[in-house]
Amino acid sequence: MYDSLRDIFLTVTDISKPIIAALKGERVDPPPIWLMRQAGRYLPEYRAVREEAGGFLNLCYNPEKAAEVTLQPLRRFGFDAAILFSDILVIPHALGQNVTFEAGEGPRLDWIRDLNALKRLSMDYIHESLGPIYKTVSRVSEALPNGTALIGFAGAPWTVATYMVEGSGSRDYPNAKGWALGDPDGFQQLIDLLVESTSAYLIRQIEAGAEVLQLFDTWSGVLPKHAFDRFSAEPICNIARRVKEVHPDIPIIAFPRGAALYLPELARMPEIDGVGIDFAADPAWAARELQPHAAVQGNFDPILLLAGGDELEKRAREIVDALSGGPHIFNLGHGILPPTPTEHVERLIKAVRG
Repeated sequence: MYDSLRDIFLTVTDISKPIIAALKGERVDPPPIWLMRQAGRYLPEYRAVREEAGGFLNLCYNPEKAAEVTLQPLRRFGFDAAILFSDILVIPHALGQNVTFEAGEGPRLDWIRDLNALKRLSMDYIHESLGPIYKTVSRVSEALPNGTALIGFAGAPWTVATYMVEGSGSRDYPNAKGWALGDPDGFQQLIDLLVESTSAYLIRQIEAGAEVLQLFDTWSGVLPKHAFDRFSAEPICNIARRVKEVHPDIPIIAFPRGAALYLPELARMPEIDGVGIDFAADPAWAARELQPHAAVQGNFDPILLLAGGDELEKRAREIVDALSGGPHIFNLGHGILPPTPTEHVERLIKAVRG
């Protein structure tokens, strides 16, 4: 998308949707801002709706309530984008894997660790299962304030596969990594299924009203380079390619967390319009190595947002300044933590917007 030799960026101050402009390569001043998990437990209004819904998946599959919690942070903070409220595990659920969420314990899945178990999954009914989510996208799209973009999303295949194989979250991913590294061709069959199903899911999100897509690869940083290329970067690009065959103008952000050293190659991929960096990455490095090729998104530390104080404003301005020479979307390096005071979010937004 971007010419690696380009050294002049257009400064835009009067545009209808700043995030889309940034993803098209324009330098927007001040940078647009949204935050990962901006619809979440740190908001009292979110907690009230979730309690009414009677469970996390119930909330994800209730278009009225899911649209409400998607819109809540826009009303409170005026972010430049809404991101669909859902979860990355709706894809394995739609494929036929049993998925539950236990209070205080996170997701639980009936694990899949060989090709025989994989045969139990099917794409036959995924759109029937995911239909309520498309309705949520449509509801949010119709209610968005002027100038605000709607981000659809999915988990990238590697991260979704880790949950499917481990059966829950994990520190070391021994079963998923063991299968991927020990039998890469067998594991590839699971990745291929996820590429196909995720692409179909994201295309439907666009048709329902999503204007930007993000692929979250939260656990990509646990992979060695050869496995990252095969099971993280390549599937992300394959999904982006499939989506753009149908919707060529849709901007796509890739966020392989913990994998900053691998990002320059990914940023050069023509299917990728933006790359997310986590809080461990140096913004000055990102300005040199990534911004000539793609918009950079990130990378404020959620712990500092929780802590607050004068360092919050200082660090926010440092990030803005470091990435001011090219297309930048201000965000966190990971999601908002539940105990975060809303006053700290307000202070962060003021610091970014000046």
